[in-house]
Amino acid sequence: MSTSPLLSPRAAWPMLLALTAAFAMSQAFRTLAAILAPPLQAEFQLSPQQLGLFAASFHFAFGALQLLVGIGMDLHGLRRTVLTAFPLAVVGAAVSATAGGQGQLIVGQVLIGVGCAPAFLACTLFIAQNFPAERFAMLSGLVLMLGGTGMLFTGTPLAWLIEAHGWRWGMWLLAAGSVLAWGLVWWKVPHQVPAAASGIARESLGQALRGFGALFLVPHTWGIVCMAAVNYASFLTLRGLWLGPMLVERHGLSLLVSGHVALLVSVVSLVSPPLFGRFDPGGIAARRRRIGRCTLLMAALFVAMALLHGLVADVLLAVAVACLSGYMVLQYADVRAAYPPAMIGRALSVFTMAMFMGVAFMQWGTGWVAAQAAGQGVETFTAPLLAIAAALLLGALAYRRLPQPPAA
Repeated sequence: MSTSPLLSPRAAWPMLLALTAAFAMSQAFRTLAAILAPPLQAEFQLSPQQLGLFAASFHFAFGALQLLVGIGMDLHGLRRTVLTAFPLAVVGAAVSATAGGQGQLIVGQVLIGVGCAPAFLACTLFIAQNFPAERFAMLSGLVLMLGGTGMLFTGTPLAWLIEAHGWRWGMWLLAAGSVLAWGLVWWKVPHQVPAAASGIARESLGQALRGFGALFLVPHTWGIVCMAAVNYASFLTLRGLWLGPMLVERHGLSLLVSGHVALLVSVVSLVSPPLFGRFDPGGIAARRRRIGRCTLLMAALFVAMALLHGLVADVLLAVAVACLSGYMVLQYADVRAAYPPAMIGRALSVFTMAMFMGVAFMQWGTGWVAAQAAGQGVETFTAPLLAIAAALLLGALAYRRLPQPPAA
């Protein structure tokens, strides 16, 4: 990824906020399943495994495109990459809104995932290119908070809309919001020719792919990838898939009341990233210790949620997960510090790919686990929650035991 002189804050902030609007729509799309699950199960008779596949299909597409998105941003810039891809999210929302079965639902989710693929990476790369390095963790946390407002729609507002008018209206409304977000990026983010602005020769596609391959030869990349695959996935698998069904089926709450809980969890999760970013301990070793400890604590919360079946306990534990979820912003700073400047763009692409492929596999995998557990007479939500805890423990172990980046 090329380097260029930092923009002035007056010029940079409107661009970053426009890119964050696209990220907010991405956040709304990726948390739909928690509220859509009950009506989709009722209309299409989806099993837990099919529901997990529906939720995961967005993230499979989103994660698989990250390397190509990173290359696209290297070769064509943030604006062109986002403006070219994001219309597919609108098309995918329309396909989903007119779905007649599971197959069309999954096609819609894949299109949405492809369309949203550049959304968050564009924000993090823009911060890396246009703001001082010492502000990276704080600003990444702020973007996660602002972009996370998209999750607010998939709480109470979407639940109310579904109960009043049906789930298809929610998809149409998200399609309209995506059109508006695309318009903001078109309006506020000017085209910047990558590399040419700094006098660096532009890479060919083959050279860019070899650059990504070289990243995987760096020993400490693998621990970063293992952690990336589980930390955000744990929160999003709860908030984006199992929270709504658990509250409806385990405790008999209405969809609207479940939406209230999802809204509360979303609001708490918005505040958490900037707080963790603001109190970044600094230094690679100290930051990585904090990331590891937070991961172990997150695993303990999921074990408690699996074993304690009370309504109050489940709500409080879900809120506690949301409070803790912001620690994952520290891993962006970890990636930023673990690689030389010439590799940061690619490293963020690989990190983002691992993060969202982790979400996809965790959502699909916990759906499979839930289906198997149901056949054995185990309570529907106990097994997937324990599976999430196990994945977090494995991620923490790999992060600690695999090669570490050199001290700064």
